[in-house]
Amino acid sequence: MNKAQVLEHFKVTDDVLDRALVHRLDEDGFFVLPEFFDPQQVQAFRERFVELVEEDPERCGEHEPGSVIVPDLVNSGEMFDVLYTHPLLLAAVSHVLPGDITLGILSGRDPRPGHGHQVLHADWREEVPEPGNWQGLNSIFLLDDFTDDNGATRVVPGSHRWGKAPAEVMRDPAESHPQEQLIVAPAGSLLVFNVHLWHGGTMNRSGRPRRSLFAFYTTPANAEKRKVTQAEMLLPRTRARLGPEALHLLGA
Repeated sequence: MNKAQVLEHFKVTDDVLDRALVHRLDEDGFFVLPEFFDPQQVQAFRERFVELVEEDPERCGEHEPGSVIVPDLVNSGEMFDVLYTHPLLLAAVSHVLPGDITLGILSGRDPRPGHGHQVLHADWREEVPEPGNWQGLNSIFLLDDFTDDNGATRVVPGSHRWGKAPAEVMRDPAESHPQEQLIVAPAGSLLVFNVHLWHGGTMNRSGRPRRSLFAFYTTPANAEKRKVTQAEMLLPRTRARLGPEALHLLGA
């Protein structure tokens, strides 16, 4: 099994990702697609999100103070498979990472009221690579509206091409950047961004949930640097239901 066979199986063709989206990904480092999922799919994800938190509240609260983090969605049901096998997402990943690809993380996040603000950061914390030597692509599936008061993600367009980390340029990366943009979009939207793009969550001041799901793709070599890979986390029941193409994306 190789990458070309995987992409063919999941119907990733040259026209899946149009030129306008490619341009935005290259120049701005991100794009947003409204209504990527229909309301019924979004509601099903919300309900499962709540179920997973109720099943293991301690595990979901131990990763980030003030936020609920739902880890390991690969093993949490077939409904989550679309988050890492969708042809548009795979086309975007393949554009950023021309070599082999693997899923690094599939998780959920809900910043509680009064929490969620993050410093501007990139999702690649090691040495900042030369622009063009990209190490991954991340995506956020919005389960609730992202508004200006409920902890929406902020991004700095074009910052992935600067070859610097926020801390090298800003006095305080927790503060606003003059070029930052708040991602305000309806539930069901998809945010796709280069992992080197400066971004961060904002504080949820609304008193409402702001749930989202994350699919982070990187190279197999980078995935191996993590303490635990998706392949090592796979439960027997998950491995049994997945085909060889999906397993390849998980490094299995």
